Amino acid sequence: MLNRLFVKNVALIYEADIEFDNGLNVLSGETGSGKSVILDSVNFILGCKADRTMIRYGEREAFVRAEFSVDVNSKALKKLEEYDIESDGNLIISRKLSSDGKGSIKINGNGVTVSMLKNITQHLVDVHGQSEHFFLLNEDNQLKVIDGILGENGKTVKSRLSELIARKKELYGKINSLGGNEEERARKLDLLEFQINEIENAGIKIGEFEELKTRQNLILNVERILSAINTAKAVLNDDGGCGDLLTTANREMSRISGFSDEYLNICNRLEGLNTEISDVAETLSDMADNLSVDENEVRQVEERLNILKTIKKKYGTDEAEVLAFKEKAKAEYDAIYESSAIIDKCGKEILKCDDEIYSLSVKLSELRKNASENFCSNVEKELHTLNIPDAKFCVNFKDFDKSTANLNSANGSDEVSFAFSANKGEPLKPLSKVISGGEMSRFMLAVKAQLKDLNGISTYIFDEIDTGISGYTAGTVAEKFKSISKKTQILAVSHLPQVCAASDAQFLIFKTEESGKTLTKVKRLSDNEKIDEILRLTGSIASESARKHAEELIGKFKN
Repeated sequence: MLNRLFVKNVALIYEADIEFDNGLNVLSGETGSGKSVILDSVNFILGCKADRTMIRYGEREAFVRAEFSVDVNSKALKKLEEYDIESDGNLIISRKLSSDGKGSIKINGNGVTVSMLKNITQHLVDVHGQSEHFFLLNEDNQLKVIDGILGENGKTVKSRLSELIARKKELYGKINSLGGNEEERARKLDLLEFQINEIENAGIKIGEFEELKTRQNLILNVERILSAINTAKAVLNDDGGCGDLLTTANREMSRISGFSDEYLNICNRLEGLNTEISDVAETLSDMADNLSVDENEVRQVEERLNILKTIKKKYGTDEAEVLAFKEKAKAEYDAIYESSAIIDKCGKEILKCDDEIYSLSVKLSELRKNASENFCSNVEKELHTLNIPDAKFCVNFKDFDKSTANLNSANGSDEVSFAFSANKGEPLKPLSKVISGGEMSRFMLAVKAQLKDLNGISTYIFDEIDTGISGYTAGTVAEKFKSISKKTQILAVSHLPQVCAASDAQFLIFKTEESGKTLTKVKRLSDNEKIDEILRLTGSIASESARKHAEELIGKFKN
């Protein structure tokens, strides 16, 4: 149960510290007094999306802390154990939101994420408001309500369904990896064969592309190269060139070489240079002779480069990647070619899964129908006590067989709809077609009264679900709140004097002005103040008789 709620700098609340009883806690106040702020604070601590607009104007951060006490065997504590958070049955949850959008969440002093928080608080508090009317009108959600009363047998069946659905997905994935069905495999084999042949026919060799690019560059510049070679050769070997000049220099030095070893050394060096120049000139001449390109070679190089470019564009950035692609394609081709037996085996297992899924879907449907009979009967009884004496309620199930069953859903194949009739002699029709707002509030309350012992929730919060109800019916609603609160703590926002009279703890939400600022405050009412609030809610004059009537109303709900 929620023992205490501390709120700081949320909307118009500067600070509020509320201690709740374990029975029926009622919050009342004028319209616009700030009752929704309290619920927003609770939702914030339960893990709802944080909004910076909730921070009180002029403040830097909002802060909410909630203190819970729960049974040591509760699902909430089991979740805490999974997160390695210690607890002796007491939970202190605090959440902070700053104006820069940053926030922090702690449970018993341990930092947690929003997801972790929700996984824990979903087992602590159940919030119901006008919006949940729409929840119950949705047929998909109606099935969830039925599943909530199935117990362990239903969970076991749905768990096995989930396993089978996951196994089918795995088998289909394996089939797809092996080429899918026969037509898909044939298409895949054709594609792989084409790719392998295209690469092999291209005769790819590592390094060939760069060699061809080098050759193409030479071909495109042959005239420039040949001109440079011939010019250099002429400078070295033509009449009057370097060769002739060196010969003349060598001849002159030879005449004086006998006078000194130094002159002889120069003569020998000039002779060596002359020999080197002759060799270079001869090499240049050979290069010029070999530098011939015909049109066929030009065309062949271009065609080969185009082939290699096409192959690389399809299969890899270089020859090594292309060849690796070919080897991978060969391996895949062989695997698909030899996969027929594996695919047949997977197909047979899928059929077995479908048979078991159908069988479990039928079993789940039987469990739901059996549970629905008692559920509908009990809801009808609750509605009778809530001043709808002729209420009829049932759950309609759409028939299915093996050909129409949904064999890919862990929820089975059932499609259900809630049917309701409030008046004697009127046929049952879909809930959304016939139920009024006031009837819907009582219907939801009747449903929750049946679920209170099944979901392990220790606190129910009802946000003005009694809107549109008055008179005798208001008293029956108050009695129902009182009945539920004997086993489950209730926090109810209400405008009904009967609900206020039934409360174990009554809180008034009101606005006040301090230092030029509007504040929302929460006050736990004394017995006399509770009578005053009942008088306000009834619109009565604070006479002696009116107060006596309020006291009698309170006495009606005392244990």
